[in-house]
Amino acid sequence: MKTISKEWRDFFNGHAPIYMNNIFTKNTETEIEFLIKLLKLPKGAKILDIGCGTGRHSIGLARRGYKMTGLDQSSGMLALAKKSAADAGVDITLVQADAADFRLSTRFDAAICLCEGAFGLLGKNDDPVWRDIKILSNIKRCLKPGTKLVLTALNACRHIRTYSDKDVVSGKYNPLTLTETNRMVWDSPNGKKSALTRERGFVATELRLMFELAGFEVEAIWGGTAGDWGRRPIKLDEYEIMIVGKATRKTT
Repeated sequence: MKTISKEWRDFFNGHAPIYMNNIFTKNTETEIEFLIKLLKLPKGAKILDIGCGTGRHSIGLARRGYKMTGLDQSSGMLALAKKSAADAGVDITLVQADAADFRLSTRFDAAICLCEGAFGLLGKNDDPVWRDIKILSNIKRCLKPGTKLVLTALNACRHIRTYSDKDVVSGKYNPLTLTETNRMVWDSPNGKKSALTRERGFVATELRLMFELAGFEVEAIWGGTAGDWGRRPIKLDEYEIMIVGKATRKTT
């Protein structure tokens, strides 16, 4: 099985114990209510959570009666998701796999891919366009016709307004691929560790094209920064974009 880059895997495994301390996790319940109203699914519907991390959305949706499957590459994140689900008294299926290289036999009634749990995370040799199209195609294969995918991705407009020509020269930001290179730092039993990682930002027009290439009809594109979801225009300086697609034509 192909895996995401060692740098991202090590970061997420190391970051897992403190992930829920991040400020963007504090509005999880509000986000879950938003998803329920958007998806309009009956209790018992099967939902796939790509890049589920510690399972905060999967667990919340399971508590409301949905059958959740969470997929993530990080064993550290999945271990916490398993414990949190047990503590919450819910049963969720957890799968360790790369979002760009997985196969599931189940067909789902909806999928979510939120907070850069998989989408836009690049290894050293990953193509900055086709890796994420492959993720979308994999999700599409798992969905019943006419069902929805809700995805949030980093907002490239914010990147462009944040970085400078100096950052381009230094290699911190690449305007050709809309990728940023950062040194991620985390605590470990042997002290602090770090690794250079690449993460991709997107503009709305290319997200629409990528969704269509993967077999989705785009229903909406909104501002999607965690803690401030809504059916509203994108703000130039916000972190994320939300895109809603409906699985349509058959893809290979």
